[in-house]
Amino acid sequence: MAKRYRYAFAKKKETRKGKLSVGLAVASFLLFLTAVLLAFVLRGKLGFLVGGVSLFATLLSFYGFIMGLAGFSEENCKHRTSTIGSIANGCIAVGWICLFLMGL
Repeated sequence: MAKRYRYAFAKKKETRKGKLSVGLAVASFLLFLTAVLLAFVLRGKLGFLVGGVSLFATLLSFYGFIMGLAGFSEENCKHRTSTIGSIANGCIAVGWICLFLMGL
């Protein structure tokens, strides 16, 4: 009779910093939508409020990008959320920078 080999695979969790990175990407995108909605509703008035929301969202996306990259250093974990968070925050940060440069 042939021997049966039983393999057990360890269930790996997602990285904590990766989850944080994805959460910050979602928050930054929601703040982008909030800034657009505020600019539309206020008809261009109170620009400092829209600018403050935009600046905060930009800083969140940069921090999320850094946390996504830091998530790759965690061992015995899946790095899917770190990858998604890094890419999403990088795209959002580039979008914010382009939007800022178009305003100059």
